[in-house]
Formats: sequence, C-alpha cells, structure tokens
Amino acid sequence: MAAKKRSPSKRSAKKPGKRTAPARRAPPKRAAGDPGAAFCAAVESALKRGEPQTISDASLRRVLTAAVRVYAAKAEDVGREIAPFLDNTVTATETVTAACAMIRAVDLNLFDVAMWFRRPVAGEE
Repeated sequence: MAAKKRSPSKRSAKKPGKRTAPARRAPPKRAAGDPGAAFCAAVESALKRGEPQTISDASLRRVLTAAVRVYAAKAEDVGREIAPFLDNTVTATETVTAACAMIRAVDLNLFDVAMWFRRPVAGEE
C-alpha cells in the first residue's frame, strides 16, 4: 500500500503561536589539510630541480593574486602587518623582484609606495 502524500500547502503551513528553529545547513566541506600545501610542494620540487618553468604562469598568477588579496584583508582586519614569510625562507632579491613586479602591475610609482611605507605600523608608533 502506497504512503499517502501530503499536499505542499499543508507541509508548509505553520501553526499559530509555534516557533520553529531555522533549518541548519551542513558546514561547508573543507579540503583535507592545508589547501596551499600541494602548490607549495610543487614549487619546492621545481626549485630544487632548477626547473621553475614547470609552474605555469597562470597558476602562479592565481595563487599570488589570492595570497596578496587575503594578506591585505587580514592585515586591515587586525590593524597591523602580519609577517609575510616564514623566517629565512625568502631572500631580499626574491622579495624585491616580486615587489617590483607587483608595483608595476598596479601602476604605482616609488612616490606612491613611499607614502604607504610611511604609514604607522601597529606596535611601532
């Protein structure tokens, strides 16, 4: 014997005076582990082999764009600079090479950068 189906109007009808809790959504599924770990491992491997060209320009742009955007958002949110690198992992040359490319990409000049550089940093005022 088939189960009797309720009409949609009865299913959604609320009884007066009775409060219902909002439906709970399942938490979003997260990738296992560190989401940047695979990219970082690929970069480390490519650099050890002396083959940085194995990382595509498109992948590098996507990751760098995301990293810069979230860094700026987090720094603004907490009101201070966040250490951008692990200790002794990036050289001055690597830093300046990337910084110059980013400065050119957004059409800044050194005067613009100097104004931002002089902004007070929380804890150093």
